[in-house]
Amino acid sequence: MAKKSKNEIRLHEGELNVMELLWSNKELAAKDISKIIKEYIGWEKNTTYTYIKRLIDKGAIVRKDPGFMCHASITKKQVQDIETNVLIKNLYNGSIETFIHDYFENKKLSQEEIQAMKRIIQEQS
Repeated sequence: MAKKSKNEIRLHEGELNVMELLWSNKELAAKDISKIIKEYIGWEKNTTYTYIKRLIDKGAIVRKDPGFMCHASITKKQVQDIETNVLIKNLYNGSIETFIHDYFENKKLSQEEIQAMKRIIQEQS
């Protein structure tokens, strides 16, 4: 399987569980990832190793020996940007305006939140 560019890597929920550990810890041995996931999620070692292998194949994780050490090769921010862009493209025809309108339509924002949003928009000018 050819590795995708960092702008194309899409992660699924199970894969995100592994990535969250690596984003928090920078580098972990596969056996330690497996132990932590077993404790918190209940996956067996083979399941965790399957997810690690998928992430390596996608280019989201780099593996180093000795010790099958794993570290993320894509940041959480990069994944957030990719998934946000896909969501907007697929569900809102690529319109950020429509997405924002629909998202905030039934939300009650505080004055502080409104001011923060105004600052964000002004920074884009």
